[in-house]
Amino acid sequence: MLQERIEGKWLASFRRVLALNGIGAGTRIAIVSETQSRPVLVHLCELAAYDLGAEFCMICMPTPPQTAPVPVKSTGTSWALQGNRAVIEALKLVEVIVDCTVEGLIHAPEWPEIEDAGRTRLLVITNEHPEILERTEPKPEHAAAVNAGIAALKAAEHMHVTSAAGTDFHVDLRGAPCGGTAGFGTTPGAVAHWPGGLCLAFPGKGCAQGRIVMDVGDMNLTFKTVLTSRIDFTIQDDFITSIKGDGIDALHLREYLEAWDDPNAFGMSHVGWGVNPGAKWVSAAMYDKRDMQAVEFRALAGSFLWSTGANQYAGRFTLGHFDLPMRNCTIALDGRVVVRDGVLTEGFAA
Repeated sequence: MLQERIEGKWLASFRRVLALNGIGAGTRIAIVSETQSRPVLVHLCELAAYDLGAEFCMICMPTPPQTAPVPVKSTGTSWALQGNRAVIEALKLVEVIVDCTVEGLIHAPEWPEIEDAGRTRLLVITNEHPEILERTEPKPEHAAAVNAGIAALKAAEHMHVTSAAGTDFHVDLRGAPCGGTAGFGTTPGAVAHWPGGLCLAFPGKGCAQGRIVMDVGDMNLTFKTVLTSRIDFTIQDDFITSIKGDGIDALHLREYLEAWDDPNAFGMSHVGWGVNPGAKWVSAAMYDKRDMQAVEFRALAGSFLWSTGANQYAGRFTLGHFDLPMRNCTIALDGRVVVRDGVLTEGFAA
């Protein structure tokens, strides 16, 4: 395990990010964690909030017991609040939730109720080693690339993703909710994510078709591993119908999805790309699995990110979940290329 004592440079980074999210003198915030959260992150948030003069409280929930049929790193859903009415009502009264839970409260079933109260915004600080957060710190200049990407997704009817490895994937974007985060927000209901720098769409029913070929060097974030062999997926009407590959990567992914015994685990969740220039592929080779949540790979500039699992906009809920960022892809929206061979095109780079 890497050293995790408080460093002044990390505290300075946390101060900047909290301030960028509109936290200052008198701002009412709740720092929410759970018993399996990384303690150094909670402490850094506490010190930064104090230094900024925020009016803050700290809420720590017991991490819920594991009930999944397989080991779980991320399900795309957070049960940290556990329906606790006292906590839910308290969170409706603050201006900002600084979220240090393991999964992130954006995926909690209680978040829509808190959001609908009309007062609270969310800053999700992922359960990473502080070195990773320091390197991927949200910057004001990242906003233009994220906003350009979200606008392009909202305006487009069709996404086409290709790669030299054989990917030929089509997504109907009509009516798809689109969003993203540069890592900061200052209005009620805003959701910020650190590491930030992500542009996403959630396709509706029957909108995803084709072939996705993950190549050596692509990432399986659920396993926190870099692929050593290809995985060849067939997608028909939003669902993975075939997972081929001769290596251990395809075998593990296929058996993991099957273990949920839930057809929706094979469904498409979201598609998009990253814009964060601080996120680096080589990071996976530098950290033990316990030292990273692997979220930075979702936001890596020029990646193609697709996900399986829950998609409420298509009427699907499941705990089976994968985030699968890929390198060297080309992403076109209505024929306009936003990522070419893994590199963001002009106007879409931070």
